[in-house]
Amino acid sequence: MSPLLKIRAERDQMSAIERRIADFLLDNAHLLRDYSSQQLASALGISQSSVVKFSQKLGFKGYPDLKFSIGEALAREGAGEPQAPDREPDVEPHLALAESLWCAKAQAEQETRLINPVEQVDAIVQAICGAERVFICGLGQDGIHARGLGLRLSLIGIATVEHADPVLMAASVCSAGPRDVLIVFSEHGKQPELCHISRQFRERRGRIISVTRHSANPLRASADAALLVSAHDERTHVEPLLYQAALQHMLDLILVLVGQHSSEYAAHYRSSLEHIQQMLDP
Repeated sequence: MSPLLKIRAERDQMSAIERRIADFLLDNAHLLRDYSSQQLASALGISQSSVVKFSQKLGFKGYPDLKFSIGEALAREGAGEPQAPDREPDVEPHLALAESLWCAKAQAEQETRLINPVEQVDAIVQAICGAERVFICGLGQDGIHARGLGLRLSLIGIATVEHADPVLMAASVCSAGPRDVLIVFSEHGKQPELCHISRQFRERRGRIISVTRHSANPLRASADAALLVSAHDERTHVEPLLYQAALQHMLDLILVLVGQHSSEYAAHYRSSLEHIQQMLDP
């Protein structure tokens, strides 16, 4: 794994000092060959030992190994960069922006995939497939992904209970049991309403799956399994787009894995589509 990619993926879990080091490395990767650990520490106003510990926490023997690994990664990326074809001047800015956005989404997806081990994804798939009912809740923007997941699980024959209203979900959770699963969407995992619903579901002895950013938050802490998303961009209007793209790709993967779990799901999906099509085109 590229050290820069690993730094981005682990950034949300870092301490304040570690995030300062991480941000400097990400922003100045091409200049690191001119920085010793002492010079980097001085530039950030921290101790040299903090730089060394940061490097070791990422799995390197020390800062020189981390710096060398970053240099190698940059060299590989530079060698593999395709030459941009000639373009018309009037459309080039749009194409460049589209390609830049696509690359940012791909990077967020890769980071998200790396922080969700195969075992963790498989456990979530098994929980969904083995559930008697799947309760799904998300507020605001998170509710869009919650509704989409609920719809697709229903189409393949999995019983779902989905609400964007926390009061309605709290009422529905009163009927939950040990064989039920709650999937709760919350980017930052701090909404009091969703934490209350999770506690209520825990009292009913159901299993809880949280869907949040890769950060420490109350919702993730209370869950039996966590689906994590890593997406970062200094542009505040772009970062949510990367988060949504990375999350949707991970949900798509889970849906495909769920669909492969049983041939009955595929048959039910075809039947569901036929019924829906009859309504749309009688």
